[in-house]
Amino acid sequence: MNQTAATVDCKHEPAVFAPVINRNRCEGKEDCVRVCPYSVFEVRKLTADERRAIPFLARLKVTLHGGKQAFAVRAQDCHACGLCVAACPEHALTLVRVERPA
Repeated sequence: MNQTAATVDCKHEPAVFAPVINRNRCEGKEDCVRVCPYSVFEVRKLTADERRAIPFLARLKVTLHGGKQAFAVRAQDCHACGLCVAACPEHALTLVRVERPA
């Protein structure tokens, strides 16, 4: 069951960190979607251009897993709770600090 934002101990305000998805690892299993209390992720089929942009072996892996991968469609809502990183069975997610203009 998805945790609500009120029950998660997040360490940061939104948009301080953003999730980065490793396209060579993501198998679109939707664990990140299920655990994220801020609805940052969605899983969808890759477009033809997105498929061409990843290496051949990663393309094969994507094909074997239904042609889907996760996307951080609301990355600006990420509070860096780390639930997605812990839930991802492929270790395809990291959180990176967002660079702010000086």
